[in-house]
Amino acid sequence: MDVVWSGTWVAERLGVELVESGGAGVSGGSAGAGPLRELLGLALRRNPKRAHLLVSNVLGKHVPQHPSVIWRSGYDLGVRVRELLGPDEAARAVVLGYAETATGLGHSVADGLALAPYLHSTRRPVPGVERAGGFEESHSHATSHLLLPEDPRLLAGDGALVLVDDEFSTGNTVLNTIRGLHETFPRERYVIVALVDMRAPEDRARLDAFAREIGARVDLIALASGTVRLPADVLDKGQELVARYETAAAPVSAPGAGRAPVTRVDLGWPAGVPDGGRHGFTAAHRARLDAALPDMAERVAAALPEEARRVLVLGFEELMYAPLALGVALERRLGAGEAEAGGVGEGAAGVEVRYSTTTRSPVLAVDDPGYAIRTRLVFPAHDDPADGPGPRYAYNVAGGGFDAVVAVVDSVADTEALHAPDGLLAELSVHTGHVLLAVVPSYVPSPTAAPHPSPHAPQDQEPRMLPDPLRGPDFSSYAPEDVGWLLQDLSDVTLEAPTEEREEAIQSGGAHYAESLPVEYQPSPRYQELFRAALDTSAARIAQAVGTVTETVLAERAGGTGRPVLVSLARAGTPVGVLMRRWAEVRRGLDLPHYAVSIVRGRGIDANALRWLAAHHDPADVVFVDGWTGKGAITRELAAAIEEFEAAGGAHGFDPAVAVLADPGSCVRTYGTREDFLIPSACLNSTVSGLISRTVLRADLVGPDDFHGAKFYRELADSDVSGDFVDAIAARFDEVADAVDVQVKELLAADREPTWEGWAAVERISEEYGIHDVNLVKPGVGETTRVLLRRVPWKILAREGAGADLDHVRLLAEQRGVPVEEVAELPYTCVGLIHPKYTRGATGADGKAVASA
Repeated sequence: MDVVWSGTWVAERLGVELVESGGAGVSGGSAGAGPLRELLGLALRRNPKRAHLLVSNVLGKHVPQHPSVIWRSGYDLGVRVRELLGPDEAARAVVLGYAETATGLGHSVADGLALAPYLHSTRRPVPGVERAGGFEESHSHATSHLLLPEDPRLLAGDGALVLVDDEFSTGNTVLNTIRGLHETFPRERYVIVALVDMRAPEDRARLDAFAREIGARVDLIALASGTVRLPADVLDKGQELVARYETAAAPVSAPGAGRAPVTRVDLGWPAGVPDGGRHGFTAAHRARLDAALPDMAERVAAALPEEARRVLVLGFEELMYAPLALGVALERRLGAGEAEAGGVGEGAAGVEVRYSTTTRSPVLAVDDPGYAIRTRLVFPAHDDPADGPGPRYAYNVAGGGFDAVVAVVDSVADTEALHAPDGLLAELSVHTGHVLLAVVPSYVPSPTAAPHPSPHAPQDQEPRMLPDPLRGPDFSSYAPEDVGWLLQDLSDVTLEAPTEEREEAIQSGGAHYAESLPVEYQPSPRYQELFRAALDTSAARIAQAVGTVTETVLAERAGGTGRPVLVSLARAGTPVGVLMRRWAEVRRGLDLPHYAVSIVRGRGIDANALRWLAAHHDPADVVFVDGWTGKGAITRELAAAIEEFEAAGGAHGFDPAVAVLADPGSCVRTYGTREDFLIPSACLNSTVSGLISRTVLRADLVGPDDFHGAKFYRELADSDVSGDFVDAIAARFDEVADAVDVQVKELLAADREPTWEGWAAVERISEEYGIHDVNLVKPGVGETTRVLLRRVPWKILAREGAGADLDHVRLLAEQRGVPVEEVAELPYTCVGLIHPKYTRGATGADGKAVASA
């Protein structure tokens, strides 16, 4: 059965015609006549400059669409830009999107380029942020665009400028932009990106002439192209139609009763990540946001009613990308939407997610299947706009059959007007059963950040405010020369919570894992025997890996001072850092400084610790150390955090590469081994790590000028084996020295580029076992042990034939009632699966897994 094209109503009444490039006109009838029809519908608006409106089906502004479809449209365009420019030039490019309609599209294009920073124009002045430029949009109802990058150098590079808009109609907006920016920031290449290129032949010629005039190359990429044929009297006829139907149409507004409640959802937005590209958005920001999105989607999913089967994520004017990214993550979490291979289908949860945003643009609504804007909600502006109060709109929401609407605004727009009886939330509450409000903190550039920070800016003033590192025996059972902890002592604060309580809070979105500590596992005599046996049998193997990674680091840094500064990622990296320092001292006569710092998934590395390190050492000498890799999440987190630290004015020169004892995930270049075997320090918690807890990052305990926190468990001194572990391995250094020399020579001559096999394996396991969240899949012996000690495990996957390396895993699994499943051709020795939908009802109050019926 044919579907009526959503431009039919306007085409028939005004004679407006879409003409495919090289094809026939599209004037009415059923769908299926080409890309333009698939991408566009038509509507009318009261605008003296242009009566018709091209309504995109994949932009996410007026027409609710699957978030994945919207994001993929922009992402794929970004990939095409990257292919056009080549990898080197793409890495130097800057993406500029247009407010308000293309802010999300431009951001998605930047995602496709992968490394390019993103900036969008804005109509919201921000006090204290210097204007770097501006331009006019001649056909728009609101014309002035501001460019407000936090770092004025963002637009000053010589790479290509990629300009992104939803449609390329006359080219005037792009000409105005390039003309204004080229005088201040000249460059040799521009790339214009649009969903549709609808220029007339004369407009195409004008852009070509302009490119020759300024001596730059201008390329254009679009999903589809064509032109709009307009009759001579289209403006008059369009205005007459608008006047007639606006008078006749009853507004869709909120009556006084029958309103759904409004529930506020705390997203847990990552601190320091901008809400969008108004002031610039870097690859480091992207990595941190990507890491946090599954947790944010989980919080929203937990707040949705169980009966909801059709959900709308509603963004707010220029705030398009943050709610879009959240919508994509929610779509993945709820299991329905656009699959990677294309096509829309319901998953196990059967919940359909759609996405659109509110807008400043007034458009006529006509409830006809051949018209693109079926319904209209009207409400007052709620963000104190610079151009004064006025109406705002949400289209195709009323009558959309949405069981719940997730309204996403930034904190500037979370005002009394938003919550007023005639405000947006009240309007929504009449047309859906549930309204959730999610507020993203409005990013305000730091007024103290230097506008032109030097790559090696002196760090003398602020770091003096930071305390000296904590050392044993006052903090940790390690000798004071073994490690300095760049942490604050929270030993007197009660932070522990039962494992089951923590898991439920984390998965429900009520807490981040770094805001509390698990109760320290007290090993049974049988488990202690296993640890001792594992240490006896693996000491030489670990000693060889320690020697190999240490000598590799020294060889890689031979061109520098020759005296690396070891900085271990607390807590798993700290025993390895202590051992590497011991090897360098015993075998090479080197006294290497060693510090431990905190890094938190989704929150980044402790920036104050980096400040301290930069004040006391050359950042180029710093080598970050960790115990092992699983899927490489911390490796990516560190790289993104270092980039963000530098972008915020911190010292440059830190190498984000990580040196690890074992790299079974193939995530790093510097390692002692890539085998997945038992490292006995993974068997225990604080009692093998200097009696130090996991690190803690909680706003009420850690201020902006504080190190992250941790506890020193002095009361566990009788169970401490930290020194025994180090001594047992160091005792084998001499006997493995020759093997280390051979292995290091082989590694330095080999191709050690990461393949990220671990990440791919985790993604596959996540899908095969119906988990759909890589954060709940913990690969490798070390990570599996952590799951059993600290989280609520669902099941353990063990490679067929795995031997003594898994004795302690099997014992822990037996104690917690967790099944161990033998799997052929598992890329790791074992993989721990955290309970994917944990509640104490699902597993029992004791945390033991309950087999499903």
